[in-house]
Amino acid sequence: MFTTLEFWVWVATALLFIMFGMAGVMKTFMPISRLAGMWPWAGEMSPATVRFIGIAEIAGPLGLVLPVLTGILPWLTPLAAIGLAIIQVLAIGVHARRGETAKTLWLNIVLLALALFVAWARRGLIGL
Repeated sequence: MFTTLEFWVWVATALLFIMFGMAGVMKTFMPISRLAGMWPWAGEMSPATVRFIGIAEIAGPLGLVLPVLTGILPWLTPLAAIGLAIIQVLAIGVHARRGETAKTLWLNIVLLALALFVAWARRGLIGL
């Protein structure tokens, strides 16, 4: 059915889908004041920026899963993974500037590593 690598790629994809999907829905649809209570950085950025991040965090996980499952434009999957990795690099920078590295950096690094793993594993879909 699945090779061991394929199994772990799907596990990583599922984790990314859940984590980014939940965070994206929250950033897109929750009131900014409520988000700022959970994530103080959200209150310091423009609402449009927070919403943009949320939409990107919804689109990314969909791009990880739908192209591979449907066979439609499967080369988008590794690009979506790279996009999620970029989001994490930027998040690490924001949290580092805010001095929040001890609290949040570990999660950003794990999500970055998962996204890079999926991008690497799916690189064949774009001919790399």
